[in-house]
Amino acid sequence: MRRKAIPLIPLLVTALPLALVAGCGGTANAGDSRTVNVTVGYQSKTINTVTAGTLLRSLGSFEKELTAQGKRDGITYKVDWQDYATGAPITAQMTAGKIDIGSMGDFPLLINAARGRQLNRPTRLVSVTGYNLRGGLNTIVTKPGSKLTSLADLRGKNVSTSIGSAADGTLVRALQRAGINSEKDIHKLNQQPAVGASALQAGSVDALSQFVAWPGQLAFENKATALYDGATLNLPTFHGVTASESFAKKRPAVLKAFLRAQITATDYLRQHPVQAAEKVASATGLPAEAVYLYNGANGIATFDPTIKPQLVAALKKDVSILEAEDLVGDVDVDGFVDDRYVKAAYGAGYAKQLAATGPTPHSEVWLKGATRTERFDSPALALRYAAQHPGRVRATYVPDATTGTLWFADHAVWVRDGAQLKPFVTAATAHSYTAAHPGAQQVSYAAARAQAGRAS
Repeated sequence: MRRKAIPLIPLLVTALPLALVAGCGGTANAGDSRTVNVTVGYQSKTINTVTAGTLLRSLGSFEKELTAQGKRDGITYKVDWQDYATGAPITAQMTAGKIDIGSMGDFPLLINAARGRQLNRPTRLVSVTGYNLRGGLNTIVTKPGSKLTSLADLRGKNVSTSIGSAADGTLVRALQRAGINSEKDIHKLNQQPAVGASALQAGSVDALSQFVAWPGQLAFENKATALYDGATLNLPTFHGVTASESFAKKRPAVLKAFLRAQITATDYLRQHPVQAAEKVASATGLPAEAVYLYNGANGIATFDPTIKPQLVAALKKDVSILEAEDLVGDVDVDGFVDDRYVKAAYGAGYAKQLAATGPTPHSEVWLKGATRTERFDSPALALRYAAQHPGRVRATYVPDATTGTLWFADHAVWVRDGAQLKPFVTAATAHSYTAAHPGAQQVSYAAARAQAGRAS
């Protein structure tokens, strides 16, 4: 039944003229020891990487660190920022010796490790940007009004994803758990996120499995409804920073400067979440409300540069998914992970930060013109507060009652259970809850708001 997915373009390396690689800090500056160009590949719209990309760049943190480093060692450093839509081209450029530092998701990181080893240009995972310990960074969505309400409904349907991405991994795993063969029972199309989003609107695909920030953005713009919350898998997903081994060995001080800058950007995001969301929105054109859904104070992503054991363990489990799709062979995950540089950048505080996990999700309301959001201990309190400020609410965020995944209140599926109001990202999880709780029933968003208002 399945049409064979188009494979990713192989990441091949050809002999490159010296002029083409002369911009790279790892190999290129033998002729001019007083000037070093550092090339950073990032994904501006993959907002789980902003502390190593979009936000970091807008703050100028890396350039400040390099200026200070340059004064110490008498070298002038210049940064070349290169923006890509996915991790694959970053890996291609890195294994061609043209990118020194890059950021990407967990599945692309494994491909990065495999290609680097295969082409004798090894790379190393040197830090993490953002993570979700349950897997909530990836979501499967359909068009609003779609008759598809569960994974079982995807049999025989056209589903768009980016093969080799974390979102593809979520799709494969979710279908496996539902007893559906992703190779035979669906028509899987290998598409870039923007292409898949357009295909969903055009009706040429029935569902889209993608990573942050596409699902949230499409939902906010009333262009998609969540079908499957990746956090249902309860398997960690994350994005991280990879560096070429040759660059790390040749320019360890520069790599540490990058990681110190990443720590600075992470601290800024934590201390000024609304302003950080506005900066990223301004740089990318994404709705600030969608950026905040993932990157906010209680957002889906937790930002932390430390390389946690839970994430390394998850990375090892991801290998089999990529092997099954013939995208990687054996991957030495332990050899790929190298936390020496981020430990050095953190100093004595690394162990404490390594043990920390993200905050407990809370509901939030973001009012127009506000420089901070209002936090609430229950979804009902958030709905009540929003109702008390008509015309002033930019967004109301509520955590899924079972997975904790934050979602827009007006796009959540609401359940009344006695005096309690419980939001869910998808109809499927709401149905699972009502089936297990006699008396609980699904209600409309309007009814939920009305009940929350009466409770006052």
